[in-house]
Formats: sequence, structure tokens, C-alpha cells
Amino acid sequence: MQGASSDRSNLPKGSLMSARDPQNGRDASVSQPKQGQDEGEGAATFGAFARKPGARRVAAGVSGTKKLEGVIETVQALPEDAVEVGYIAGAYGLKGWVKIVPHALGQSGGDALLIARQWWLTKGYEIKSARCAQSKVHADTIGAHVADCDDRDAAEALKDHVVHIARSDFPKLDDEDEFYWVDLIGLDVENEAGVPLGRVVDMIDNGAHSILRIEYPTADKDGKPVTSERLIPFVGVYVKTVDRTAKRIVVDWDADY
Repeated sequence: MQGASSDRSNLPKGSLMSARDPQNGRDASVSQPKQGQDEGEGAATFGAFARKPGARRVAAGVSGTKKLEGVIETVQALPEDAVEVGYIAGAYGLKGWVKIVPHALGQSGGDALLIARQWWLTKGYEIKSARCAQSKVHADTIGAHVADCDDRDAAEALKDHVVHIARSDFPKLDDEDEFYWVDLIGLDVENEAGVPLGRVVDMIDNGAHSILRIEYPTADKDGKPVTSERLIPFVGVYVKTVDRTAKRIVVDWDADY
């Protein structure tokens, strides 16, 4: 997937992002942990992704009727490419369906949850493997029927479990200027002069556009090493190149901003 270019700028709102927006606002709200997350683990909205505005993707098999065989069973570990995409808020109806609050809104980015059929559920130190038999969008949530979950009591037992799916099960993005948030976290950032600005540790959605939260090493007034942060809007006027292969983002941003 190639880098974004600022000469083709557009921006969808909400939990989607694009590096092609001409807006240049710098205001940012601090992201809050999702329910089911440990506050110490950060609050990266891993399920969110970017796309062209107006290009609402329709997930295949959203209301599929084929029942998948499977059981909910305890496993030792998550797969290496597991990505946290939401949490189970409680039961949905009387027949074993659960209501999921996705980190990307159900109406505008929960496609990964709708398409993936293999899930991993975590709560505390417990990890469970589960199969999703059916799923559908319901307002800003997703209703899903997990195999081996046949009544409301069983569904309620899954409340507060965090849902993970494999990154390899995410829908393929069709445009070179589309990016999943999870693929941006961890990339090094430098400006056009080649000055290192730090590394992306989180993404923030302030309602108007997405923001890169970047941490970098510095020193306090006593010369002791500390970690500071920069907030750079993920819009085309600032973000010039996203090179996932080189694990690098190039921005139009001075080091002393």
C-alpha cells in the first residue's frame, strides 16, 4: 500500500480517517479507553480504518444464514496478528445473540467484525476461541450470534469480553490512500527535512479528523530523560507519505512545533 498524497484531499468523519483532507485544525481531544480495556494498556482504536468519503463498504455475508459448527473453548494465547476490535456489551435478544460495541462504529467501519468468522474473546487473563455464525449492524453496534451460545443466559455470560480478530481477516482496502489505524501504530515519523519526530503510539479521533499521537525521547529541565508527545492531524496538508514497507510516515511539521 503506497503513501497518501495531499493533492487529492477529502475526509470522512467519525472513526474513519484519510490522509487526503485539506483541513488544518490542530485541536485534539485525549482518547479514552474503551470498556473492557485496561486503562494502562492505552486506547488505540484498532478497528478503525480510512476510506474515501461516501464509499460505504458493504460487508459480504452480513446476514448470512448458514450455521457454523463450533464451540467456545479456552485457548492458551491469541494469534500473533490478533487485533482488538470491540467489546461485548451484553445480550441481544433472547436466542443467544450478543451486542458488540465496535471500536469503529457499526454504521461506518465495523466491516472487519462483520466479515471475520473466527473470533477470540478475552476477559482478564482468560482467552477463548469462538466462531461467529451470523452478524449484522444495529444502529452503532453490531449484533452477532456466536456458535455454541444458544440462549440469553449464555449471551450474558459473555458480557464485557473483548473481541479480537486476526488482521489477516480484515477486509482488503481498495485504495492506496486507505489505512487501518492498527497499521499506522508503531511507524516512525520524520519531517520532510529528515528530522526524526518520534513514533506513532496511538490514534485519536477528535470528531473532525484523525490525529497521530507520537511519542519521542527528550530531557526535562534537569537533563533527565523523559518521553514527550506530539499530536499531528492525519490530514493531507501535513501527512505527505505513508510507507508501510519502510515503516515510516513523512510529514510537513517542524520539530519545534
